[in-house]
Amino acid sequence: MAGQSQQETKSAAPHIPGPGRPGGGAGRFRGPVVKPKNFKGTLRRLWVYFGRERKMLSIIFSFIVIDAALTLLAPYLMGKAVDAMHLHKGSVDFSILELIIFILLGAYLFDALLTFLQGWLMAGVSQRIVKTLRSHLFQKLQRLPVAFFDIRTHGELMSRLSNDIDNVSSTVSQSTTQLMSGAITLVGSFIMMLVLSPILTVASLITVPLVFLLTKTIARKTSVLFKNQQVQLGKLNGHIEETISGLQVVKAFNHEEKAIEEFETVNKELREVGLKAQIWSGFLMPIMNVINNLGFAVVAVVGGILAVKSIITIGIIASFLTYSRQFGRPLNDMANIFNILQSGVAGAERVFEIIDEQEEPADMNGAVRLESPKGHVVFENVSFGYRADVPILKNVSFDASPGSSTALVGPTGAGKTTIVNLLTRFYDVTEGRVLIDGRDIREYTRDSLRRSFGFVLQDTYLFSGTIKENIKYGKPEATDDEVVAASRMANADVFIKRLPNGYDTMLSENGGNLSQGQRQLLAIARVILAKPALLILDEATSSIDTRTELHIQDALLSIMKDRTTFIIAHRLNTIRDADNIMVIDHGQIIEKGSHDELIAQRGRYYNMFFNQFKNVEGALD
Repeated sequence: MAGQSQQETKSAAPHIPGPGRPGGGAGRFRGPVVKPKNFKGTLRRLWVYFGRERKMLSIIFSFIVIDAALTLLAPYLMGKAVDAMHLHKGSVDFSILELIIFILLGAYLFDALLTFLQGWLMAGVSQRIVKTLRSHLFQKLQRLPVAFFDIRTHGELMSRLSNDIDNVSSTVSQSTTQLMSGAITLVGSFIMMLVLSPILTVASLITVPLVFLLTKTIARKTSVLFKNQQVQLGKLNGHIEETISGLQVVKAFNHEEKAIEEFETVNKELREVGLKAQIWSGFLMPIMNVINNLGFAVVAVVGGILAVKSIITIGIIASFLTYSRQFGRPLNDMANIFNILQSGVAGAERVFEIIDEQEEPADMNGAVRLESPKGHVVFENVSFGYRADVPILKNVSFDASPGSSTALVGPTGAGKTTIVNLLTRFYDVTEGRVLIDGRDIREYTRDSLRRSFGFVLQDTYLFSGTIKENIKYGKPEATDDEVVAASRMANADVFIKRLPNGYDTMLSENGGNLSQGQRQLLAIARVILAKPALLILDEATSSIDTRTELHIQDALLSIMKDRTTFIIAHRLNTIRDADNIMVIDHGQIIEKGSHDELIAQRGRYYNMFFNQFKNVEGALD
């Protein structure tokens, strides 16, 4: 995968290495704040995920309808209870009053049960929806090209998988039932208000335009702020992930204070945008309460006048006031829910941004599997740049015969790793062709092509799990005996058996509880077990001490036998036995030949070799 060096990419996108792909260097992406996308469009896309839960949503909706009916019944009965007291006569109809009390008690108990069932069922629905969304996002990440990861930090992507998905989860679980319940209660209360008194209904509607104006104004502001808050949170996670992952480097260069300063800067930006978002969203409910109280006062005054004139009864006023409260509450709730939706939609937008990214191109029509490759590799006039205006390779051509070993040497940023990236189709050539066994690699399925390669990288990656599981990563069906045999061949069996649990020893993230040399030995064992047809050794022994290096040279030579191998090396003593050595500079092959041939030419390779060993004559002996 992407592995261009810093010099190769200084004019291109910064590179961030990932598990199992060649490369080094890291860059932090600090892109501009993206304006929110269409709010309604994002909600429509979320509704697609709801569609898979139609049956359960129908059950929940039926509970909500019954619950709303009970909620609407209570004020009407309370009005009847007030009228049963016959205040103007000074008497009370206890038989009607007792009946109403028992009905209300049963209604409230049943309402509590329905509310519990709604919450329980909706929790399951929301978690299944979010699980599906999270799975789609993770699957999408596996299908994206390497170039996508070159311009984004791991922490920023983790933020989308965790924080943004959590925001969507909260929105789904909290908002869905409230919206459905609120809509039914709103319509039902309005109908009951009309039935009880059209005049009071008109009076109560005076404040409704104020509610919608307030909601629209605040929602317009908070939608931008919540989106910016998620972006800043992604930046903060990216900085934390990079700092913790590279803590040893931070301490080695005494950059603790610098890291803290950068964290404080990003943290301050997050605090400021988060504070603004919370302040604006916090304005909503207090102002809504003022508006509702104003409406309540209007209804009370008008209702009192109508009662004095005997147009309506005291019981109707009592019922209407409750209905007006129920009518205003969904408006309040919906305004509050809209604030929650702003945060949830901001998270959903960021998730859909990834889902909408262009995936790796599909295999071409008629693509065939690369079966039993011989390993004949040819580059024909290949040119490539990570950016169209910055060429990295320029008209590169070479022929690697089956079973041969080809070493790539040259200064950092010359284009060595780029050749490997093109060979494995982590990127596609801009011009020319790359052929394996006489066929353009674009005519092979990408899966079969990459399965034909084995990588041993300078910065190997190990996953959390046992040592055995890591060695079997490239061949999950391997037996324990095969794992042990591969480990012995890589000279890793000795140190593995010294561990408390041997091959069942659990590794922390990236094998943090092992030394760099031990991690490298496990990576070599992993490749030996997979038995690929072609090998790529990217500074495979650079992180291993001299004694260990001598122990594994025989193992490397053994797995290189009869396999086409590409070796990227700066330590020239490790490639002296290579069949062909290519010196690359500024994206071009300036010299090629065997070690002896290049030494005899006394060109660039000769100077590189002389500079490393100081005494060429002694080294040649």
